[in-house]
Amino acid sequence: MLPFLLLLLTSTKDGHTQRVLGQNKDGSCHCEVNSTMWSFPALKYEAVLLQVQTCKGSLSSLQEQMLLSSNYLPQIQAQLVNVTARLQPFQYLHHQGLYTALSLRLLGQELSKLEIDLSSIHTQLNNTQTQKLSKEMGKLRKDLERIQNSDIINIKTVKETLRYLKNSVESCKTIPKDFRGQQRYCLKGLITNISEPITTKISPYGKSYISGSWGRQAQIDTEGEKDSYWVQPLVSSHIWGNTFRVYQTYEDFMASVKHRDYTFAPSYSHANAIEGPSGVLYGEALYYNCFRSADICRYDLKTNTVKRVTLPGTGVGFNNKFPYCYYDCRLNSDVDVEADETGLWVLYATVGNHGNLVVSRLAWDGEAQTLNVTQTWETRLFKKAVSNAFMVCGVMYATRYLDEYREEVFYAFDTATGKEDNSLALPLEKVVKGVASLSYNPVNKRIYMYNDGYLLAYQTYF
Repeated sequence: MLPFLLLLLTSTKDGHTQRVLGQNKDGSCHCEVNSTMWSFPALKYEAVLLQVQTCKGSLSSLQEQMLLSSNYLPQIQAQLVNVTARLQPFQYLHHQGLYTALSLRLLGQELSKLEIDLSSIHTQLNNTQTQKLSKEMGKLRKDLERIQNSDIINIKTVKETLRYLKNSVESCKTIPKDFRGQQRYCLKGLITNISEPITTKISPYGKSYISGSWGRQAQIDTEGEKDSYWVQPLVSSHIWGNTFRVYQTYEDFMASVKHRDYTFAPSYSHANAIEGPSGVLYGEALYYNCFRSADICRYDLKTNTVKRVTLPGTGVGFNNKFPYCYYDCRLNSDVDVEADETGLWVLYATVGNHGNLVVSRLAWDGEAQTLNVTQTWETRLFKKAVSNAFMVCGVMYATRYLDEYREEVFYAFDTATGKEDNSLALPLEKVVKGVASLSYNPVNKRIYMYNDGYLLAYQTYF
């Protein structure tokens, strides 16, 4: 019998060895070896060769672009030097403001109207505040005259001073002297704390209606209305609606029983339909933003009639032009109707105020059956940087998004003084992320939030 030999051959393909059995014949080893593992990797070679060719082509193209850029760079640098030299005489505009004769005339007209208003108020009151405003307005008139003859005053400063004076004149118009003394909690100034939610309930319409407004009736005209609660959902695209629901007691509201539904427009797209989460039930009427307009509607629950008034200002935002945003924009929340101890308010933004929040005061004339805007203030707070806002004791409070479960009251604007405070940090807990509306109720001093289908209420402390 021929002895068998075991050979260990190394594979150059994967570095492993191959065991091969051989036989000793005539003093030599005879065996069969599978040589396919040492075959030349033609496919891999072709793939690598293609990559090399591609890289070579890309490198050549890049070298051509760099060469072309090097040739053009001196021309570009020369043009830049030329443009810089031509702009040099106008560099002062960067610091002193760009304006035209037309803008100066408009400022002059606005100041003249303000002087007439202040003169009328000064004749009636003639107190320290009106005397101070008269001096400041005289100084602004001199600055405006100087800006027409020189470039040493920034027109933005003039506009800001004019805004401050307008707010001060509005504050002097009809705000009573004892405004801060009408209620003890107003006398204490700004809100100091807000409780955790003391009411948490899913909307009676269901969680699918993520936008709307709700609360307790803000003004009591009859004994039967003192415990009324209402809910107004936006049932069309979370933007429009034409009905709302009223419960006579808190118990009925919590149990979702014994309600009465009102229809204030024949359809979602009617001129009297509501747009955006802006409603508030004040006395015997629902106030809200009218469908696709800069108007405020007043629906009378007893007569089923609608009256309206157009908001003042240049380029009033509506139809999703200046909604509440900050984190996620709430569709068509441009116009926000609010109520507090002093009456009715509207919060919105205008192009004339650069998209910043504007506060207007509403008044219902029962004898003439007309809805009127009596006063307007302009703030410096950009509306789309705010998640929501509400009014308390003549003070506008604004909120911002912190996280999915918290909002924060961070800003206040006082219509009684025209002053603002952006140092607040009052947390508002919530169930889910989105806030459709916030409204304050002067009867029980609570804040009501429509939180993506959840209805939350908070107690305020002064």
